Amino acid sequence: MKNLIDPKEFGITGKTVIEQVGKNHYAIVISRKSRIIMTDGRKLLDKFKLIKKALPGVRLSLKTTTPVCGKTIFFLKDHKIDII
Repeated sequence: MKNLIDPKEFGITGKTVIEQVGKNHYAIVISRKSRIIMTDGRKLLDKFKLIKKALPGVRLSLKTTTPVCGKTIFFLKDHKIDII
């Protein structure tokens, strides 16, 4: 199931790609060449919080082919966000 969700439903900018991966599973998709660092992780967490506020009880993930900084991986895992 690959359903793209309009990010404006959650109050997130239109450039953000949100995909419904499963029944109660949503992922923010990042497709770029540069690595994801802590600054990006904090911004992503803010977006995940907006999704969680609108849809409590959903599972959230970051879907990316980009390398992710080790600190950012631990940061997102601490906030129960999986990396696909």
